Amino acid sequence: MMTNKFDELLTQLGTGKWNLIYFISAGYWCFLLPPQTFNMMFYAPAVNYTCLPPEGENITHISEDSCTYTVDRSSLAGLEEKHCTEWDFDTSVFTRTLTSEFGLVCQNAYLRASYQSIYAFSTIFSPFISGYIADRHGRKVVVVVSLVVYSFTSLGTSVITNFSVILAFRFILGTFANPTIYILSMEVCEVRMRSVVGVLLGLPWAVSMMAWGALAYLIRDWRWLQFTVSLPMLLIMGLLFLIDESPRWLIVKGRHEQALKVLRRVARLNKSTLPPEEELRLMMSGIQAEAEMSKRVSRGKDKEALGKKKKRCSFRTPALLSTSNIRLIMSVLSLNVFTCNLVYCGLSLSGNIYSSNPFIYVVIGGLMEVPGYTLTSPIIAHWGRKMPIMIGLYICGAALLSLAFIPSDISWLVMTLAMIGKLAISGVFMMVIVYETELLPTEVRLQGAAVNGMMGQLANTISPYVIDVLGPIVSWLPSMIFGVSSFLSALSLLTLPETRLMAMPDTINDLEDVFSKKKKIGEGDKKEMEKLQI
Repeated sequence: MMTNKFDELLTQLGTGKWNLIYFISAGYWCFLLPPQTFNMMFYAPAVNYTCLPPEGENITHISEDSCTYTVDRSSLAGLEEKHCTEWDFDTSVFTRTLTSEFGLVCQNAYLRASYQSIYAFSTIFSPFISGYIADRHGRKVVVVVSLVVYSFTSLGTSVITNFSVILAFRFILGTFANPTIYILSMEVCEVRMRSVVGVLLGLPWAVSMMAWGALAYLIRDWRWLQFTVSLPMLLIMGLLFLIDESPRWLIVKGRHEQALKVLRRVARLNKSTLPPEEELRLMMSGIQAEAEMSKRVSRGKDKEALGKKKKRCSFRTPALLSTSNIRLIMSVLSLNVFTCNLVYCGLSLSGNIYSSNPFIYVVIGGLMEVPGYTLTSPIIAHWGRKMPIMIGLYICGAALLSLAFIPSDISWLVMTLAMIGKLAISGVFMMVIVYETELLPTEVRLQGAAVNGMMGQLANTISPYVIDVLGPIVSWLPSMIFGVSSFLSALSLLTLPETRLMAMPDTINDLEDVFSKKKKIGEGDKKEMEKLQI
């Protein structure tokens, strides 16, 4: 295929200064995201409070939960119960929070979870919107607009005095939190480095989680903390002027002169040599023609291809539902992606539940993610995908189910089990992404990943309510939900095949070979995969 020719060109150009600009930009951005994504436990925590009835009232009783008070009007009017509207909040841990500033307690307590949930909800749609724009108008424009809007919206949140507007800004943040800069970084990466770069781009996230806990310990006022973590975003603006448009996208769109200009810059910065210009132009024309042919087939303009497609799949049946194999794969993968997000998000937000010190909890939780990410590649290279995922889910489920039965006063054991769960689910998360890529056929891979991504963001939307709404009612329920979900997901994987050393399916019909394990990769490819640890 001509697209493989471009991968060969990237290998010839090597990895140098030009690639580092993208990797540093994407890594730095990943480092900045956790404080915006998981800040509910520091910005809107459940804090102790006492009702402050209005002065001059004849107060006879204040409810135990400090949500109502009773006023003795007179002997004729009798007693009247009123809702508290002012409270005295405990400032021993946090000096100022959204909870204390906007009174997010009693009948408004659900708004704490809503603050976190609305960010996750808006991210459900952002990949589709950004993906469409990136495919139509280019990767760079999406990266620049997203990062600029995200940065200034984040800074603006620190000075807003209306909680409804803060929620609106959280929605905007989630909408512009798209993965385009990560995709752009992978598109300019040579093949042999992709697995390494993919893991390395996950490490800044883990490091940021550790730094986030330490910074929140030093700054206990949510407004100053938000300003502090948002200000470094402005530094990435300089890097945006250094990145180029994806040469892959330029070639596919027929912008060959621009692509040549970018490729010459790559060769100059990486100190490598380009093939002759005529050869480059021939390669670019072939890639563009191949892309246009694929587009015509997908739109049904190629009658022969369309006829074959109709034999494979009913015209009225969505491709992801067309056969029992693809339905099974989508069901199991969706469940596992949902569980990974539900448990990871739940554990990340549970510093006030599983620890008496939420700051240390976040720091250690971030530390647990480092081995969870870095050990993934060698594990799946030697033991496959399916079994390590199942074992990881069983470990996570056992640790979290145990939390439901352990008294909270045994703090060291509670913390240890929660961290085991965080380590396990972090590793499972990375392995599920690889497993998903290898199971979904090429013709529906992006569609399937998008559906699974929606399930994951739906879980992130639900998770704050599990922690902050159900948790105070039944203390062991969040741990039970997370543990049972992990076990069910592990059991569901028994129905799927192992994909290690199996050729990736191109069509839905190829899944028959995957399930029957007939189509393995060649010996040379096997050695190369084992060498690269993928």
